[in-house]
Amino acid sequence: MSLFGTSSAFGAAGSGVFGNATTDNHNPMKDVEVTSPPDDSISCLAFSPPTMPANFLIGGSWANDVRCWEVQDNGQTVPKAQQTHTGPVLDVCWSDDGSKVFTASCDKTAKMWDLNSNQAMQIAQHDGPIRTIHWIKAPNYSCIMTGSWDKTLKFWDTRSPKPVMSLQMPERAYSADVVYPMAVVATADRGLIVYQLENQPSEFRRIESPLKHQHRCVAIFKDKQGKPTGFALGSIEGRVAIHYINPPNPAKDNFTFKCHRSNGTNTATAQDIYAVNAISFHPVHGTLATVGSDGRFSFWDKDARTKLKTSEQLDQPITASSFNSNGNIFAYASSYDWSKGHEYYNPQKKNYIFLRNAAEELKPRNKKW
Repeated sequence: MSLFGTSSAFGAAGSGVFGNATTDNHNPMKDVEVTSPPDDSISCLAFSPPTMPANFLIGGSWANDVRCWEVQDNGQTVPKAQQTHTGPVLDVCWSDDGSKVFTASCDKTAKMWDLNSNQAMQIAQHDGPIRTIHWIKAPNYSCIMTGSWDKTLKFWDTRSPKPVMSLQMPERAYSADVVYPMAVVATADRGLIVYQLENQPSEFRRIESPLKHQHRCVAIFKDKQGKPTGFALGSIEGRVAIHYINPPNPAKDNFTFKCHRSNGTNTATAQDIYAVNAISFHPVHGTLATVGSDGRFSFWDKDARTKLKTSEQLDQPITASSFNSNGNIFAYASSYDWSKGHEYYNPQKKNYIFLRNAAEELKPRNKKW
């Protein structure tokens, strides 16, 4: 029986090796730990595309490296290979055929990692750290899109050292997502730009931010036909906005919700508010996961406006998340995100990547919240 199949008892409470007697809360959800995690904070996670028969997970970190693991059906993870940059790796993505991985770094370069030969070569260059990287597969072209703190969005043919196109942005890129034919970039100063990618990339619309605080993460969602129709935007103020590009009724269809906060809403006690570090949409159900500086992940149904689940609290922030291509596995990374400054940094603390069976918990509901 597959550990990540729908019928497994994977991730059930009390399945820890030492039962529930342990007070260690680095893995309160009793999820599967990925072997040989990075040695510094984990910035990004990406599962292999559906074109690959097996599940491979890529993780980038502030230890300047990017690692690849094979995730077997029984839940075992096998470290396969790793590559390095000369600065922290901030983002990773896959080519659509799964043969290449693309990595973006603070060293101002992006690399293409050929997994078959285990060779990595530089394919992009910016004047500042590269914060986002995405593979675009259009009917008439394929390219890599990089967003940088130099306030440009560049598009690269991997065979040429010069960008095919460079688009100026009003501010630094903080987060981006691509679901062809749409791209969205969230920038500093609460900027939001939507791009259309048909024929050739071009700016489609600038959107006034629905959130009042700094943008941290953005993820595109699709309609029932699989077309990109809007995005979820997370901020450092424990809030997510659901925003449709062309809604029938903007005032009603677009909304925001609070998350990753503690101590409830009682006005007598101060509420702790944490950053939303990543948003991932389930590839089958269209429900979403958010992860935060509070050390929790939550699952949500945006259509029913319902929370499906919130995890127990981990002993450090959750910094990245990803679903595998069929939505059975949810990966999340536990490491310090510097949200409380250097005095809370503990170099002795290990970083972890956990895998959870996501087949059942992300099924949609039918009630309003």
